[in-house]
Amino acid sequence: MYDFTPIPGAPKPALYADLLEAARAITHDEPDAVANMANCAALIDQFLPDLNWAGFYRMVGGALVLGPFAGKPACIRIGLGQGVCGTAAATGETQLVPDVHAFPGHIACDAASRSELVVPVKRDGAVIAVIDLDSPLPARFDAEDAAGIEALAAMFAHRI
Repeated sequence: MYDFTPIPGAPKPALYADLLEAARAITHDEPDAVANMANCAALIDQFLPDLNWAGFYRMVGGALVLGPFAGKPACIRIGLGQGVCGTAAATGETQLVPDVHAFPGHIACDAASRSELVVPVKRDGAVIAVIDLDSPLPARFDAEDAAGIEALAAMFAHRI
């Protein structure tokens, strides 16, 4: 049995260190990518406040395809360069979007989303997935959030 409980009110660096350790522990020695993504999405949802969606899109046949997530039903397939997720996948760069309505070509899977953070997961320099976080709060994410999820993506690159 796993019992990962975030420390209430912890500063972001400590919160992300705990999230990374929990993800590392729960995916250690598990070869199944879907199981690892599912548990990681659940951990993100448990650890991070003010989210309305947290999950993965996987690179499949040159497009992003919905993977495990926590939240409302989402867009199933996203082309490279389309929306925040497609832009992160196409550029290989983290997308930190304080106002999704100001992002050109934003894809609104959930009308409640106001801000978004998308981090590419890369293996051997190639994007294999993205971690997507949405919030109903404007400007919910900052550089500390980006750094925390980037560390998670780096660890996860060889577990999915």
